[in-house]
Amino acid sequence: MNWLLKSFTSSIGKKLLMAITGLSLCGFLIVHLAGNFLLYAGPEAYNRYSETLHSQKILLPIAEIGLLGLFASHLATALLTHRENLRARPIGYAMRQSKLPPTLLAKPASAVMFPTGVMVGLFLLLHLSDFRFELRNPAVAEMSAFDKATILLRDPITAIGYILGSLALGYHVLHGFRSAAQTLGFNHPKYNSLIKWISTAFALLVSLGFGSFPLWAIARLQSKGG
Repeated sequence: MNWLLKSFTSSIGKKLLMAITGLSLCGFLIVHLAGNFLLYAGPEAYNRYSETLHSQKILLPIAEIGLLGLFASHLATALLTHRENLRARPIGYAMRQSKLPPTLLAKPASAVMFPTGVMVGLFLLLHLSDFRFELRNPAVAEMSAFDKATILLRDPITAIGYILGSLALGYHVLHGFRSAAQTLGFNHPKYNSLIKWISTAFALLVSLGFGSFPLWAIARLQSKGG
């Protein structure tokens, strides 16, 4: 096991671990987003989905533990890599030369991955506090899954957090997907255009998909006149 630890703590090993865990989390995002899209199908479909999911008394905790492990590994590797980058470049990225204006979008991907990752982490904490632990609104615990989602999603703090978090998530996976593909050896002229297209489409799907839910909840409330 010592050789395995040394492999994943090396510079290349950390990049591989970050790529593998990042792509695994992207797979979770697809599954989670697909389930949440059932909100648009109405109460019956979404409640059935929620009941089926929570009826897995053994598989669900295992999946949650596995997901927590993936996220913790990805976060720990990102923090270690960020610290090493700061030590290697004590002046930071300010001295990087670019022909583009010094805006957020003109910065290299490595300069925005960490701050967007922090925003995604805060987004996740907000999501868990609202939907998993009902910390800010305990009364929703007695409601159906559909009613709980619609009430929480139109809360101002949750709505703003979802929209901003979804934008940060989309920008994060846009660069993260390409970086992971490059780390895993798919950086080739034959595949680069396809990888760029997939990463852009996936980023748009994630950001617009998750960001649409609070807007849908607010619009649904207004359509009912209250």
